[in-house]
Amino acid sequence: MRFEGRLEKWNEDRGFGFIAPLRGGEPVFVHASAFPRDGQRPKLGEPLTFAVEAGADGRKRAVSLQRPGTRPSASADVRPARRGEPRGGGGLPLRGIVVALTLVVGGYAYTRFAGSGAENSWSAPTGFGGPARSLSSDPPAAAFRCDGRIHCSQMASCEEAKFFLRNCPGTKMDGDNDGVPCEAQWCGGR
Repeated sequence: MRFEGRLEKWNEDRGFGFIAPLRGGEPVFVHASAFPRDGQRPKLGEPLTFAVEAGADGRKRAVSLQRPGTRPSASADVRPARRGEPRGGGGLPLRGIVVALTLVVGGYAYTRFAGSGAENSWSAPTGFGGPARSLSSDPPAAAFRCDGRIHCSQMASCEEAKFFLRNCPGTKMDGDNDGVPCEAQWCGGR
C-alpha cells in the first residue's frame, strides 16, 4: 500500500530524515537509499509517495519513494536511471553499448599483450590525454565519473563512494578520515 506525505526533517550529512504522512500518524523514518536516483536532492516540504516496511530494528521505514508527477520505474527494487541515462525499455542505451565494446576490446588487448613477456609493463602511448599510465595500476572506473556529488546519500554503492573519495575533490564522505567512505550507509566499516 502506498502512502502520501511530505519530507518533514532531513539530515544531508547522515543521509536520513522523516516523512510526515498526510493522513496523520507518526513521522516515518526514511533513508537516502529509498529515494529515486534521479540526481535530485531531498528537499524539506516536498511531497512524496512511499511504501512502508519494518526495518531491521522493527520500526517502520519508508521505502520505494516516488516524487509525484514522475513515472515509477518498472520495479521498485530496480535502480532508476542516473542522470544522463535514458529511461524506459528501449534495449541497451548507447552508453552501455560503448562500455561493452570497450570491455571487449580491452579484454582482447590484454590477452594479446599479457602473454608477450612484457607483463605489467605495457603502457598506453603518450599523446592520448596525458602521460603514459600502466594499465595494471588503474582501477576500472569507467562506470563512475566526478559529477559534483559529495555526500554518502548521493552514492549508490561502496565502490562508487570509494571512487569519489579517491578521485573527486571536495567530497564529504570520510568523517573520521580513515580512508573508508560512507561507513554507516554503504561501506559498513570494511
